[in-house]
Amino acid sequence: RKQAEKEADSSQTEDDLQLFTGEYVKLKGAHSAFHCSDDTIPRFYFKPPRQDQVLLQKLREESRAALLQRKGSNLAHNEELQQLWSLLEKHQSPPLAGDIQMINYSDFKLVKDKASDRCKPYMKGKVFCKLMAGDPYGRISIVKFFNYVMRKIWLQQTRIGLSLYDVAGLGYLKEPDLENYILELIPTLPQLDCLERSFYSFYVCTAVRKFFFFLDPLRTGKVKIQDVLACSFLDDLLELREEELSKEAQDANWFSAPSALRVYGQYLSLDADHNGMLSKSELSKYGTGTLTPAFLDRVFQECLTYDGEMDYKTYLDFVLAMESKKEPQALQYFYRLLDVQGRGYLNVYDLNYFYRSMQEMMRLNSQEVIRFEDIKDEIFDMVKPRNPLHITLNDLIVSGQGETVISILSDLNGFWTYENREVLMAETVAAAEEQRLISMSET
Repeated sequence: RKQAEKEADSSQTEDDLQLFTGEYVKLKGAHSAFHCSDDTIPRFYFKPPRQDQVLLQKLREESRAALLQRKGSNLAHNEELQQLWSLLEKHQSPPLAGDIQMINYSDFKLVKDKASDRCKPYMKGKVFCKLMAGDPYGRISIVKFFNYVMRKIWLQQTRIGLSLYDVAGLGYLKEPDLENYILELIPTLPQLDCLERSFYSFYVCTAVRKFFFFLDPLRTGKVKIQDVLACSFLDDLLELREEELSKEAQDANWFSAPSALRVYGQYLSLDADHNGMLSKSELSKYGTGTLTPAFLDRVFQECLTYDGEMDYKTYLDFVLAMESKKEPQALQYFYRLLDVQGRGYLNVYDLNYFYRSMQEMMRLNSQEVIRFEDIKDEIFDMVKPRNPLHITLNDLIVSGQGETVISILSDLNGFWTYENREVLMAETVAAAEEQRLISMSET
């Protein structure tokens, strides 16, 4: 009898398998699902619709919008976050550690059980372990964990917000996409209330250039949304949501109203003929007005110009490079200018080409002319290139001396700052000591 039952079960299983196989073949085609070949590998890439396929483009856009809306609805709301904070406070674990509220893993799991479904994905064991900071009772700070949750939700919300402007749906933003995002963000930033609407287009251009200068150094015309989220620029931009921001914080923030007005004001003051563009002679007044003619020639040879003049967008790249000489992206910008022959390395000829212009400026200012051989040896000693005859971009970045080398070859003021560094250092130390003595006498 048992044997008969066993054979009946086996027969039923074979029938079920045949039925499943038949239905699967009807859905997927004539090839067996159990014999994979090149013809049966499922298609996993679909080309985006062409420009002339309007209906398909609209369908793609609506589908993406619905997907992003659904993802947004799955994020925790303010009420749920308030509930999570109340639960964390209620279940904090003794003993007290001063004013710091702590929680152990057992209480952490209790909070997870009582938290809303939207908060539970953030309450994983590995998150708890990452936030442990050597507490003898194996606890984590409640504030640190809550800040972690807030940061994760903010990143997800921001990613969804940026993705809505990703017209192509390929994970990156082009310049017009990011311009639209920032333009619609302006009314939500109280620190920008002082800007007139007529200045919005210039502000948007100023803000967008920073993203593209640092995140798109190869000038592809697009930046990855992932890179935008990973960098600190969005934090700086959204810092302007604060009702009150110190003058120092605003001056240090490229996206603040005072900073944007400063940059644009400098551009207008340099534009002596008021034609909205900068000529080479006008740009020569930038900063201390001590940039060398050879350096300025290369700026106008390599950068995008219109009838030999520079527009505001190109000027912004120049300013970002000049104000961030230590950054790899700025060094890449300058290296393109210094590499006169476009060979991918600098040799003695390149250095001499720029230094001759520096020597001419020294003579015009009745200053002592330093020999090229001495400067050349100092530059190679500073950079320590892998090839003793060539300096590559990587050599310049790795050495940590890129800012100094750029200043020596492009700016007379920067050159003399380097030459007199020991005197300036002594004066700085003396001034600090004098200030310390004054402070002591006052107390």
